[in-house]
Amino acid sequence: MHNSQVFADSLQRMADLICQQHSSLDVMPLSPVGQFQTRTVSLETLMREVTECLSASFRQRPAHDFPMLHFAWGKCRVGSTALTNLFGTMGMPSYYQPVKAILRDAMVGNSLRPWIVPSASNSPNIFSKETMGPYVLAESLFNPLRILIDAGYPRHRLHCIMLDREPASSLASWIEKWSDRASEKTLVHNYVAAALNAVRVASYAEQQDIPVTHYVYEVSKEAVSSVRILFDRLGLSDSFTENAVTSWREPGQVEANNTRVIFPSEATIYKVPNLHTSDSAYRYQRRATASLSETQLDILERCGVNDAYRASVAACVRDLHLNATTSTRLFGDWFAAAA
Repeated sequence: MHNSQVFADSLQRMADLICQQHSSLDVMPLSPVGQFQTRTVSLETLMREVTECLSASFRQRPAHDFPMLHFAWGKCRVGSTALTNLFGTMGMPSYYQPVKAILRDAMVGNSLRPWIVPSASNSPNIFSKETMGPYVLAESLFNPLRILIDAGYPRHRLHCIMLDREPASSLASWIEKWSDRASEKTLVHNYVAAALNAVRVASYAEQQDIPVTHYVYEVSKEAVSSVRILFDRLGLSDSFTENAVTSWREPGQVEANNTRVIFPSEATIYKVPNLHTSDSAYRYQRRATASLSETQLDILERCGVNDAYRASVAACVRDLHLNATTSTRLFGDWFAAAA
């Protein structure tokens, strides 16, 4: 059988398992991947180790001491870093994938350092973003929301923001940014897993009665109105300022003002030059997709990634109460297909 067919069949099998939320995904052995993962280990074991690390710092805290955590989740390259900057600019501590950073240490057998969450008396609201992918399968399949809850974060102090982005645009971005560190096949494989993992995270949130808001990147084409609606839904209306959306620089300041964004300590292998666009405001960035092959585009449709995005669009339209005219303007044919 041709190698490309073997890859396509393997990818389809994995996609089916994810969509079925099959328990085998948690216990299958995950092989080492260069410097990114040096142990053969199951997802279940990694999740348990990260949970134990966090529970050590959560266990002794009363529920009222935990701030309200606005927890954003999505595959990589869905505008999550811009959203992290936005929440930080709005004045609250804004964390850049704190749980994933612990997972990455676990994958190489390092000692694990817990995420120290501030007291609610000092910071009543905080934001964090966790993204899936790109280098190893564990990064694409883990569930940071489950880790937080199993570690002891109170359910009533969580609101999950499910992020997404038009599939071809985000896949093109994965390949552009990381093809010097992983093969295209690896990136496509992990991208499909990350995109489809949404069904497992959303299902878990529903089981745990965690409120969920779907926020799809394309709404940032009309940034001010979309962010205002998002903040209203999160109960953060008092924190919203239009200027925080349109300008991230103080007068005379050269760099964007994101001093409230808190980055984890990570190995140098994760430092990617020009990974994030330097911008002065929260805004939509169009991504060219002409570099994707017909085979890659076919995979997005056949493995269900496009269907997952259509579902995200429909949920975003519902959650943000967007009318048909606005939805068509923001999502085009994707909205028509989702309606």
